[in-house]
Amino acid sequence: MPYLSIITLTPAAGALVIFFLRRHPFALRVVAATSASVALSLSIYVFLKYDKASGGFQFVERFPLVPSIGLSYYMGVDGMNLSLILLTAFILFTGVFASWTIKERSQEFYMLFLILVTGVFGVFSSLDLFLFFFFYELAVLPMYLLIGIWGTGKEIRPRVPKSGVLRVLFDPIAEAMEGVGLGSKEYGAAKLTLYLLLGSAFILVGFLALYFASGKGSFSYTDLRSVRFEPWFQRICFLALYLGFGVLAGVWPLHTWSPDGHAAAPTSVSMLHAGVLMKLGAYGIVRMGFGLFPEAVPYWAPLIGTIASINIVYGALSAMAQTDLKYIVAYSSVSHMGYVMLGAATMNEQGLTGSIFQMFSHGIMTGLLFALVGLVYEKTHTREITVMGGLGRRMTGIAACFGIGGLTSLGLPGLSGFVAELLVFWGAVVAGRIPWFLMAITGTFITAVYVLRVLKIVFFGEMDEGRYGDIPDARGPEWVAITVLSGVLILFGLLPMILVAPIDKAAQEIVAILGGAI
Repeated sequence: MPYLSIITLTPAAGALVIFFLRRHPFALRVVAATSASVALSLSIYVFLKYDKASGGFQFVERFPLVPSIGLSYYMGVDGMNLSLILLTAFILFTGVFASWTIKERSQEFYMLFLILVTGVFGVFSSLDLFLFFFFYELAVLPMYLLIGIWGTGKEIRPRVPKSGVLRVLFDPIAEAMEGVGLGSKEYGAAKLTLYLLLGSAFILVGFLALYFASGKGSFSYTDLRSVRFEPWFQRICFLALYLGFGVLAGVWPLHTWSPDGHAAAPTSVSMLHAGVLMKLGAYGIVRMGFGLFPEAVPYWAPLIGTIASINIVYGALSAMAQTDLKYIVAYSSVSHMGYVMLGAATMNEQGLTGSIFQMFSHGIMTGLLFALVGLVYEKTHTREITVMGGLGRRMTGIAACFGIGGLTSLGLPGLSGFVAELLVFWGAVVAGRIPWFLMAITGTFITAVYVLRVLKIVFFGEMDEGRYGDIPDARGPEWVAITVLSGVLILFGLLPMILVAPIDKAAQEIVAILGGAI
């Protein structure tokens, strides 16, 4: 059975069926939920059937497409992309229920949403660089329409001094920023798309350079991995891929599209965007960069780890400074992606295992938090935490799930975030990178500050009975997303070896590749 192809194409098949169901809005949701359920069921089956003891690429599907240029349909999974396929399936399934109340142009919304997920599954399954890039673009481009049409936004006016020389200097900048519609959904969609297309240009150049320099006449990842490129070529090509994938991974200072894109996107798209799409970038760096350029990794690792440390602290401080609930979670994502890149930069088994585990854990956690922010916004019609308070008295279920997501974010033992961050810290210490370790610990402390602050103000403060006295808790399909994602965070927090075992095997293989170069 070509399980990976079925998982990848099931959302696309759902989109095709939805194309013919314009006059049946409930049927649209049923088809989307059915295709998501099939993809999730098969992803769980593949995860359980994967031979964790053997490791390596399994469930391989390969046949030629254009033999004259070495292009083939080549798919397979190891412990790394296996966990990310499972992550994508969970976010797809819960995202469909999080968007259950979409009424405006719901047919187009579900079609684009499912096509986007097809691209994500394809990226995580592909072992052919041309196929990888095709699915990568398929996953990125629908975001513009999904945010630009169904997103939300609010006008952001830049702050300028009231008088003096600084006022004269800043006035033209403020007028220019107002002219681009800062804070609007159109601004967020355009900024995201332009940044990601810029990253795609670097990726395409890197892939083509690999193809021609290898002399293999093949786009196959496994064929290219057997080639030893010149050290200077490895360093240049690795940097191109790091910059290209780093844009999507939210690497500082290329991250600025991310908070605006997160905040402008509709709930389910925010879940997919922060929960999965940012992992495409990190996965690309580890899979392609670390796998194909082992001699370049030790050269660039100090830079990668230092930038990751900045990501952690900068993102956490930025989240602490926000009053918009969605921007808090958005900047939190920038911070937590720093842990992913920091673990990878340690170049050891513990750090790489923590990096991949953090991709999964953060994907589930941020998907949960964005689903909850969407519910809070739908019921209170605001995202400003300064005007909320005491919502836990009415939204007991939402408050409990928000607590699980927030405590996962700050690394509470018993939840998946603790396991991921502990492995990253361990990897930094083993690598002797004490400054990175200290920066990561500082980021965890700052995360605890803003998470507990949000929980206190929004759910446990004083309630405005006149404004929020009759708001309901989650109802009907709304429970599906938040309970499933909360359960996953608890499951892999209490039983982490379910996920650590296959991931660790993949990390060992990467370390072995790097070991020869080091």
